[in-house]
Amino acid sequence: MTAPAPRFDGVLFFPVTPFGADGGVELDLLAEHVEGRLPFGPGAVFPACGTGEFHALSAGEVDDVVRATVQTVAGRVPVIAGTGGPLGHAIELARGAADAGADGLLLLPPYLVSGTADGLVAWVEAVAAATELPVIVYHRGTARYTADTITRLAHNPRVIGFKDGTGDIGLAQEIVLAAQASGRDLQFFNGLLTAELSQGAYRGIGIPLYSSAAFAMIPELAGLHYRAYTDGDEQTRMSLLREFYTPLVRLRDETPGFGVSLIKAGLRLRGLPVGSVRPPLVDPTPEQESRLAAILDDGLVLAARLGNAATATATTTAAAR
Repeated sequence: MTAPAPRFDGVLFFPVTPFGADGGVELDLLAEHVEGRLPFGPGAVFPACGTGEFHALSAGEVDDVVRATVQTVAGRVPVIAGTGGPLGHAIELARGAADAGADGLLLLPPYLVSGTADGLVAWVEAVAAATELPVIVYHRGTARYTADTITRLAHNPRVIGFKDGTGDIGLAQEIVLAAQASGRDLQFFNGLLTAELSQGAYRGIGIPLYSSAAFAMIPELAGLHYRAYTDGDEQTRMSLLREFYTPLVRLRDETPGFGVSLIKAGLRLRGLPVGSVRPPLVDPTPEQESRLAAILDDGLVLAARLGNAATATATTTAAAR
């Protein structure tokens, strides 16, 4: 038996994992972080994934993070738990997520090694067989899927989605077409860093969903981007990309790992003491943090201005009817 596949309606929220002064996971802060974002309408919550520093968490910590997230969300939106790495570790985490009440799994790449297409298919199917939870595969690193492997995996009813983290648009298009030809209605996600900047291109090849690390840090603006994206308001979306996301990406690209580090720094700047990142990631320098603060301040002003303009336009249009 396979659990029902969740459908996602809203920006996909990838929370950070807060750490205390002693380096341990702060579950109360995690609950506050998750609860504070739910009013902004995420389509799902993905705990203990890339933004949540999956790479740096023990199996026990992943279980704790997933369980705390499930309890906080309380069924309001789907919770998709991170798993992956060594096969035994991935199976253990998958079972823990099922026990915690998660609605699905995001399967991050195998640890260190890469195998043949047959080996990758067998690895996915071994994790998928460990629980009844639906599985989204993540295309990046040591997990390099092809149109053929996705066609084969589409025959497994527990595989419900594909998340691209490579940026190879041509290959992603082939994979979308192969999945469609298989007859399965797989869900496709853009998983690139700061995915908002590339989502226009991904939508064009049939990948309508995207993950948003920025939503964890500035949901007012990330939520506005999603509404503009789904409403076809390209003027608002382009303004957000030009005035907020482009400066953020330029800062992000200065240091490896800033796709996570800047999000935690932004949360600290906004008053939530989520702590530092764990090694090998590093925190921004004071000068970089100062620039991030300015980007966030400008982003909040921008979100308020564009949000008010969008509301006024909608009100005028409704009145004209």
